[in-house]
Amino acid sequence: MTVRAAKLGTVTTAHVANMEPAPAAWRVWPRAALYREGWTWRLIDRAVTAGRLRRARRDAYLHGDVDAATFAACRIGGQLACVSELARRGVFVLEANRLHVRVSETAGRLRCEGREVRIHWSGGGGRDAANVGLLDALRDAMLCQPPVEAVATLDSALHLGLVDEADLAEVFRRLPRRLQILRRLTDAAAEAGSESIMRLLLRKAGCHVQSQVRIPGVGRVDFLVDGWLIIECDSEAHHGGWEKQRRDKRRDQVAASLGYATYRPIAEDIFWHRDAVMAAVRGLCAMRAVVRP
Repeated sequence: MTVRAAKLGTVTTAHVANMEPAPAAWRVWPRAALYREGWTWRLIDRAVTAGRLRRARRDAYLHGDVDAATFAACRIGGQLACVSELARRGVFVLEANRLHVRVSETAGRLRCEGREVRIHWSGGGGRDAANVGLLDALRDAMLCQPPVEAVATLDSALHLGLVDEADLAEVFRRLPRRLQILRRLTDAAAEAGSESIMRLLLRKAGCHVQSQVRIPGVGRVDFLVDGWLIIECDSEAHHGGWEKQRRDKRRDQVAASLGYATYRPIAEDIFWHRDAVMAAVRGLCAMRAVVRP
């Protein structure tokens, strides 16, 4: 990139044009690389002051718009990885409180600075990307999460169109044999992590589960269980507000007139109180067995 001279100390669009983030990753710029692109130490320092660049650690600069998680991972001395990287991309992960960072085995002192960090050691050398690749992140997330949550993460990546079946095959090629069984449990039709987890809970309980079923007069429902029980996974994001609740209740009323029962577990309970959710399902099934002629 050729940088045309500007007023001394002014950071022009040309100075940052070659630093715009790619959709998948942010680039890490050593000072020497900036010099090769036509920057001067004065332009670098003023760009940092202006917020156009961010200095993550010694000799490591990022674009000023970098997200907080990627910046923190770079500051520690590695790349944003695993569930942290997936969360950045909008993929469902149930727990992302700890920052997951991939670090070279040859890395020096890490700057965790009191953060709760999960380090993923790698034999690779230095990289100019501040984020790991998507398939690497998915592979690590399959190992870091319990099986149910891991499948929900894969469902999300498939549903968002970030990966296809060939990518999924490559992810599982990198995983131990004990995890291969999880591949056939994925379902790209799941629109939320709560739906993925609910589907797996129902199947584990021995229920016959149909996903995203259209019922005349009712519309599309999340699940139809054993041909008579509608399950809708509710969340504040998609079912908040009286207008939406009123529409849902009228759908349930139509479903009841057609002989269906409806159960609406909330996402919070599906995530954290699964025994209570499944107790409700078992109770409904038991009642059905009693009243069915």
